[in-house]
Amino acid sequence: MSLSAPASSSISAPERIVIATRESRLALWQAEHVKARLEALYPACRVELLGMTTRGDQILDRPLAKVGGKGLFVKELETALLDGTADIAVHSMKDVPMTLGDEFTLGCISAREIPLDAFVSNRYESLADMPPGTVVGTSSLRRESQLHAQYPFLAVTSLRGNLDTRLRKLDEGQYDAIILAAAGLKRLGLGERIRSTLPAEISLPSAGQGALGIECLATRSDIVECLQPLNDADTSACVRAERAVARALAGSCEVPLGAYAEVRAGALWLRGFVALPDGSRILRSEREGAVEDAEKIGRELAEDLRAQGAEEILAELG
Repeated sequence: MSLSAPASSSISAPERIVIATRESRLALWQAEHVKARLEALYPACRVELLGMTTRGDQILDRPLAKVGGKGLFVKELETALLDGTADIAVHSMKDVPMTLGDEFTLGCISAREIPLDAFVSNRYESLADMPPGTVVGTSSLRRESQLHAQYPFLAVTSLRGNLDTRLRKLDEGQYDAIILAAAGLKRLGLGERIRSTLPAEISLPSAGQGALGIECLATRSDIVECLQPLNDADTSACVRAERAVARALAGSCEVPLGAYAEVRAGALWLRGFVALPDGSRILRSEREGAVEDAEKIGRELAEDLRAQGAEEILAELG
C-alpha cells in the first residue's frame, strides 16, 4: 500500500499522536504502517507507538471462544485511550468487537488487503489433496465449521498463538496444514508460505477480515478529522455491512459465522452464513444493494438467516 499524498491544509493534526498497539509482529507492522501514513500526511506531527500485551496474547492454551472472544485483544488498548496515554489504537477489524462502548468510535477503516483465508502447508498443495485423517489447524470456529462441512474426512484441531508461533507449529510437524488470514502473511512478507487462497465459496471470510480500523475516543473530533484521508469508502461500506450481520446475530468467537461484502459495478454484494461448529448445519444467504445502504443490507441478510432457522443454531450454541 502506498503512502497518501500530503493532506489538505484545511486539516490539522495534533502536535503528537500516540498509537496503542499489541506487540505481535503483525500488530506492530500494522501500527508502523499507520504511523508512516500519518507522518506523510502531517510532517509536523510526532507519531509514537505504545506497545502493549493484551489478555488475548497471554492466554494461548485455550481457544478464544472459551476465554472471552476477540475482545480480549482490544480491552487494554481501549484502557490506554481512556486514560489518555494513547490517542488512537490500530486493530485488525476482524478482532474488533461488533459493538463498541459509547466512549469509543472507529475514526476510519483503511483500504483492505486480500480478505480471503490462506491454505498453508509444507506437504500438500490444497485441502483437496489431503488424505483422510490428516490434521488441519485453525483458531476459528468459522473456518472449522466450513472445513467439517466440505472436508469431513480431515482432522480439524485448535491452533493458537501469533502468526509466527502458528507457522512454527506447522514447521515442527504438529499440523499437516493450517488456515490463516492471507492478509497477515502478505503484510509480513510471507506470501510465499501461501500454497493457495481459499475462495469465499470454500471459506467465507470473517467480518472485517483484511481491513485495518483505527479507534479513538468519541470525543476526539480532532483525531477523527485528521484520520479521514486514511479512510477507504468502499472498504468501510463493506466492513460496516459485514459487521451489521455479525452484530444482529450476536456474532462472536462462540458463533461460527462469516460475512463478506464486495463492491461490484457500483453495488454492494454481501454473503453470509451461520453454522454449527461441526458443520452439520450451515445456513447461507446473500443480498445486493446500494453501497450507501451497507448496514441496512447487513441487517436484512441477518434476518434472512433468522428466517431459515438461525435462532435454533444460536440457541444450541448459547
